[in-house]
Amino acid sequence: MANEKTQLALATDTDAVPAYIKAGNRGNENVADALAIPRIKQLQKMSDEVDKHKTDKYVPGAEPGMFINSISNELLGDELYAISTNFKVVYNVWRARDSGGGIVGAADTYAGGQALIQEQVDQGNGKEEEFNNTETHSHLMLFKNPETGELSLPALFDFANSKLSVSKNWNTQIASKGGDRFAGLWKMSSVSVENRSGQSYLNLKIEWQGWVQEEDYKVAEALYEAHKS
Repeated sequence: MANEKTQLALATDTDAVPAYIKAGNRGNENVADALAIPRIKQLQKMSDEVDKHKTDKYVPGAEPGMFINSISNELLGDELYAISTNFKVVYNVWRARDSGGGIVGAADTYAGGQALIQEQVDQGNGKEEEFNNTETHSHLMLFKNPETGELSLPALFDFANSKLSVSKNWNTQIASKGGDRFAGLWKMSSVSVENRSGQSYLNLKIEWQGWVQEEDYKVAEALYEAHKS
């Protein structure tokens, strides 16, 4: 545990970069909008990734409560150390699980989400009832490896349905701390809760860890600047 805290507090080693390589981003100036930003998903008991009978979607080792990278299918454990750099309310349009699942697109308004659904219907990609237009709190994040101290590539984490209240509470905590949104490090973990019918499911617990180190702050600041609206 002591080692974990140490790695989270110390800057990563930059000496590994050869001296002849300049610290810059040349050649990537126009790439930002052409990158597929992965989503981080919290696995539930009903998730296809944990179902061995879903041979096309099952991920070996996946268990409810774990987090997974939606593009690489990399399992990230059941705890994440996160820096939220940007926040936006969107309306994500999803294809229903029974119709194959997957995200169709996102809109800034509910009406925009409905337009996306109508577009799918007009193109013959399904019936209106096969899609869900969901209010979503979208957090763009960096994740810090507690063992190495390194930051991940940016990823989106969507808070919808029962997670909306978690996101609202988190936003309140971030605002109460003061400083930039991306100035704090937070621990995200899975917790079991029950709905009104007594059925259990997994939700999120988010806890303050402390202020980010200067090096991580600069990385987060750059990400914020690249994606602010």
